[in-house]
Amino acid sequence: MNTTPERLWSVADVSAFLGIPVGTLYQWRHRRIGPRASRVGRHLRYDPADVRAWVHQKAA
Repeated sequence: MNTTPERLWSVADVSAFLGIPVGTLYQWRHRRIGPRASRVGRHLRYDPADVRAWVHQKAA
């Protein structure tokens, strides 16, 4: 069994996963309507499980 946690995604990773521009993610974050993200130092990071859950919630 693999106990290593999945790495956090960058804005570029989430952009590619969702097929949307990076700027849209920043707009969604500003408007608080996109997937949950956290600051790690000065970088924005996303938990892949949170992004997937957000997508499933929007599809429902």
